[in-house]
Amino acid sequence: MLLELHIRDFAIIDELNLTLEPGFNVLTGETGAGKSIIIDALGLLRGERPDPAMIRAGTARARVEGVFLLPPHSPIPALLEQYGVADGPAGQDEQVVITREISAESGRTVSRINGRAVNSVVLREIGSLLVDIHGQHEGTALFDTRTHLDLLDRFGGLLPLREQFAAQVDQLRAVQQELAQLRRDEARRVERIEELRLLLDDVHAAQPRPDEERELLQERLLLHNTVRITELVLQAYALLYEGDEGGRVPILPLTETMGRVVNDLSELARFDPAATALSEHANEILIHLEELAASVRDYRDRLETDPHRLDVIEERITLLKSLQRKHGGDLASLIERAAHAEAEIERLTNSAAYMADLEAREQALLHELGACGGQLSRQRRAAGETLAQLIEQAMTDLAMPRVRFAVQIEHVLDNAGVPLSEGADQPGERLAFDRTGLDRLEFMIAPNPGEPLKPLAKIASGGESARLLLALKSILSQVDSVPTLVFDEVDVGVGGRAGQVVGQKLWSIATQHQVLCITHLPQVAAFADAHYAISKEVVEGHGDGQLRTRTTIRLLDLPQRTDELAAMLDGTPVSESSRNNAREILARAESYKHEEQAHAHARSNPDAAYAV
Repeated sequence: MLLELHIRDFAIIDELNLTLEPGFNVLTGETGAGKSIIIDALGLLRGERPDPAMIRAGTARARVEGVFLLPPHSPIPALLEQYGVADGPAGQDEQVVITREISAESGRTVSRINGRAVNSVVLREIGSLLVDIHGQHEGTALFDTRTHLDLLDRFGGLLPLREQFAAQVDQLRAVQQELAQLRRDEARRVERIEELRLLLDDVHAAQPRPDEERELLQERLLLHNTVRITELVLQAYALLYEGDEGGRVPILPLTETMGRVVNDLSELARFDPAATALSEHANEILIHLEELAASVRDYRDRLETDPHRLDVIEERITLLKSLQRKHGGDLASLIERAAHAEAEIERLTNSAAYMADLEAREQALLHELGACGGQLSRQRRAAGETLAQLIEQAMTDLAMPRVRFAVQIEHVLDNAGVPLSEGADQPGERLAFDRTGLDRLEFMIAPNPGEPLKPLAKIASGGESARLLLALKSILSQVDSVPTLVFDEVDVGVGGRAGQVVGQKLWSIATQHQVLCITHLPQVAAFADAHYAISKEVVEGHGDGQLRTRTTIRLLDLPQRTDELAAMLDGTPVSESSRNNAREILARAESYKHEEQAHAHARSNPDAAYAV
């Protein structure tokens, strides 16, 4: 739920800090005082597009911040973790802070969740799970036929069956994709088998190794430089072990020279113990020189002397390059393709049988979908009838007694669709489907007697849609996962008698959600668990002497609520008779709330109710 709302330099609000309560929060005040500005600020936190014109005149930026407490089992912590904006251990966030700033200079908006910048897509996804805003002119979600199916399935508890259907659709799509690939491959099946067999024959004949070409090229390089390599090795070995006596100045072998150095330093160490380290170091060098000489001798002995080896290497390199040009790819990929070629040949050779198996699987899945989809459709029809009865009753309570409401479910024929089971209304026909089922669903309404049912989006007026929305929300509140619901003047066009019912329904929704409501009806405001009065005043600017308008808000206590309801009834100044009327309205509301709470307690504690 929304714990705190902070607004700064937004429209006529210079600074506003609002702490909200659980349950039913009501905002009242004169028209133009700034009530709807608060709703606009909440819309920003849901990711709605900002308007730079809403920045308070003379200020650099507007800022809106909301602190939300997450309900149990909320999907939001997982999303916060996914987008890298979690504020605590994985999946354990209890609060979310959303901030938006609009710059007057650039018109750009910066959005943050838990202090980290996010884009508008992430903000809308998370914000829409925290706050839902409804008003007399909102209605877009209600008028969007794509949402009708979700509303009905949530109401009827049909989401598990719908998810089962979706999983079966995914299985069917996978089978159909494999079938389509097989059918595309069938045209060149024989050609592909020949390609694979040729690849297998060539790879088996050549027996290549993944790094063989690189090794052969390295060996060829050595063979091409055999003479120079031999010279270098013999010269290095001679200097280490044989010396050079043929030069003008004879050169002793390095090992012999180093041996003399070792002898001299060993004798030195006998005279001066401080030279012991030098003697030991020289001895280590001599050992390394002798090991080096032995390694050079071994390398000399391993030098290739076969004069035909270079021809063999050239032939092998030519064969490997020809193999790669013929089949495409390097040696490693050719070896891997050959390893899988036999399995592919087997599959292609038996593709007719394999395709027949897939086709049988496809038909079996289609019949399973027909059975599951038919069951889902029947349960939707039953849920739709129940929902329609409840909505018509709720609309009667809201002073629209002659409204007829229906959930229209239609199907579209499709030769490639799902066959209906024998017990269906139209057995043997095939129907189009998607992951949600077989049904095309839309809410229908006839607001006046004698009129036929028509699509809700084409016939409901602003006041009718607001009351219909309220009726739906009161019925669906137990299955609605959004914790905070905002209602902006949904009582427009509702009289005092129906206003009592509007208040009752809003308060009943608040038993499952936090509700924030802007209203002009005292009968609605009387049901508030927390009542806030919004007003505007004209004050001098900061040091410039100019007059500025600003909005203020205050939480009312009981006497102040009485005066506020009295003013809503008869205007100001408030008379004692209007106060008495306000007290009666408050008493009726409190009486209703106590009765409903007692009934709820009795339902949850049947033994206690029986004892009473």
